[in-house]
Amino acid sequence: MSDNITVQRLAHTAVNNCSVNQLSAWDEGSLVVLKEAEERRNFPVQLEDPECLCCQALVPLPLQEDSHLQFTVFRRSIYSPSEQRQSNTRFDPDSSGRPTTWDSFGIWDNRIDEPILLPSSIRYGKPIPKISLSKVGCASLIGQRKENEDRFQVSQMTEDVLYFAVFDGHGGPQAADFCEKYMEKFIKDLLPKETNLELVLSKAFLEVEKAFSRHLHFSPNAQDINAGTTATVALLRDGIELVVGSVGDSRAMLCRKGKAHKLTDDHTPERKDEKERIKRSGGFITWNSLGQPNVNGRLAMTRSIGDFDLKNMGVIAEPETKRITLHHVHDTFLALTTDGINFIMNSQEICDVINQCHDPKEAAQRISDQALQYGSEDNSTIIVVPFGAWGRYKSSETSFSFSRSFVSSGRWA
Repeated sequence: MSDNITVQRLAHTAVNNCSVNQLSAWDEGSLVVLKEAEERRNFPVQLEDPECLCCQALVPLPLQEDSHLQFTVFRRSIYSPSEQRQSNTRFDPDSSGRPTTWDSFGIWDNRIDEPILLPSSIRYGKPIPKISLSKVGCASLIGQRKENEDRFQVSQMTEDVLYFAVFDGHGGPQAADFCEKYMEKFIKDLLPKETNLELVLSKAFLEVEKAFSRHLHFSPNAQDINAGTTATVALLRDGIELVVGSVGDSRAMLCRKGKAHKLTDDHTPERKDEKERIKRSGGFITWNSLGQPNVNGRLAMTRSIGDFDLKNMGVIAEPETKRITLHHVHDTFLALTTDGINFIMNSQEICDVINQCHDPKEAAQRISDQALQYGSEDNSTIIVVPFGAWGRYKSSETSFSFSRSFVSSGRWA
């Protein structure tokens, strides 16, 4: 057997629904991806068409009979060029001039044309789209405040890890500014030493707070000790492993099958476990004129980075973390939001509005505008990260009740 297996173009029969052991001929444009082979028989694949990263994997009969080889199969429909163009224009349900399509892997394509992450797709045995930072939507509005203390970040941290973060500062922008500048650096420094991303986030949050404390030690302004910030950070590794860590009341939400799934829980005195920790530490809870609880009459959250005057009262910087595996055929987007949005719109309302939009940039701007329109006075920030099912669960226009929202949204949603 040759050391190189060259993909050949021999047959032209479409065999979409055949199982691997039924395939005995090559189809035009097909390729074989060898996932694993015994050490004694390692066959690197040489692509005849280097532009074709993943298409239908058809295994020739001699290789099927070799029990030592294991294959990762990617399926696609086999079309002539003209048939392919026709298949990619299925229908235009909203008369937008931008037809809704299914991509070649059976994943909803809806105007977001992304390549496949080949190494990750081989590793996990299924097609995983590459998330392009240029397609991520971001918006931040000052609202009715004198200053915007919200900060956000979107970056390619490493070759296989994407970084998304929102910080909602209070008592001045110092803490949010510091996190914006250094959180990514601390996480990046930890990645080579720790493979567990939840531990990476936990350590990074605590290290950032220690560094901020040292920074304030040299601050000429004594009032800076009251500065603090929420922090909600999401790491996406290999396009499929999503890990979120948070302190405070900024949120992360995943839209799966058109439904909102909260990935974070607000850290407020309303939570029994949080309230008990505050009281055990010597702190107390008061309520303002709107019926909202505050730690020691000052802080609306029980976890934050900064707020050093309340650290002895049980306010901590240790994040709660969550890890999930994405399913790009069902997962539409990740949204990170600050309370200028959360206070006025609940998670499902945010999900529905975003699903009405054609792209994440439009979605981010629309959410910010609607929060302002519906009465939000706070700074509002949102990041919308599209996944493989973007556009699949398009929702209808929804009406919005401000009075209902005021009761059921925000920190209570």
